[in-house]
Amino acid sequence: MEQQDEMSFWDHLEELRWTLFRSILALFIFAIGSFAFMRQLFDQVILAPCSSDFIFYRWLCHLNEWLRDISPYVDVLPDFCNDNFHVEIFNIRLASQFFTHMTTSFWLALVLTFPYLMWEIWKFISPALYENEKKNVRWVFVFGTIMFFVGCAVGYFVVFPMTLRFLATYQLSANIIEQVSLDSYMDNFLLLIFIMGVVFEMPLVSWLLSKIGILHRGFFHNYRRHAIVGLLIAAAFITPSSDPFTLGVVFFPLYGLYELSAFFVRPEPKEDEDEDEAEEEEAEKAE
Repeated sequence: MEQQDEMSFWDHLEELRWTLFRSILALFIFAIGSFAFMRQLFDQVILAPCSSDFIFYRWLCHLNEWLRDISPYVDVLPDFCNDNFHVEIFNIRLASQFFTHMTTSFWLALVLTFPYLMWEIWKFISPALYENEKKNVRWVFVFGTIMFFVGCAVGYFVVFPMTLRFLATYQLSANIIEQVSLDSYMDNFLLLIFIMGVVFEMPLVSWLLSKIGILHRGFFHNYRRHAIVGLLIAAAFITPSSDPFTLGVVFFPLYGLYELSAFFVRPEPKEDEDEDEAEEEEAEKAE
């Protein structure tokens, strides 16, 4: 706190300026690197869910074969062993490929530099915190960064491929030829991955709301049934498939986040008093 008191307003403004400069410079450098390797990344990463040999499809195919070996009557998974699955991506606008190259490079740079950006924010605000506050906030930044990347990974490997596979194979009429535009593909690709990254921050947001007294553990207990229904609707909206496995692949991680959020929030004041009384009774019995 002594360093904070010695710094003037202009010193803080100067430190903020350098923080923004380093953050923008890191984004710029990573965006250039992403731009240089974007063609390889597009073929091997971004467009990988368009082919039947995508790692998640292969894993589900092996899982389905293993379940059928156990019992031939078990048929809960869609057919992911179809080697003919392939999504054709086409472009109808003259400048779409160039602008997609630019925007995707920026978003990829933003994801890759996310830990560094969080560290810059932490470095800027840490001088204003006490030692006990630094420990809590440091944990928040680390946990939030990890959960964001876990959410993005779930979005890329699970949610987006399942959504793409269902929508690309859904047929309203045999006279309609299924083709996916580049803009439509990238919009859904970035949106679903970003949404899953944000959704996985739910435990962190719940913890912050609990710290300022807005949210208590009793809220999660009282509205668990409502949450289950809402999460089922959200899972059905994210992956509009009719089979229960696809719905469950999205629902169970979301429900796990709900229970994890309940674990991180504080109990209600009444629950705190009951716990204190129980500890006092146990101490008296021990004496």
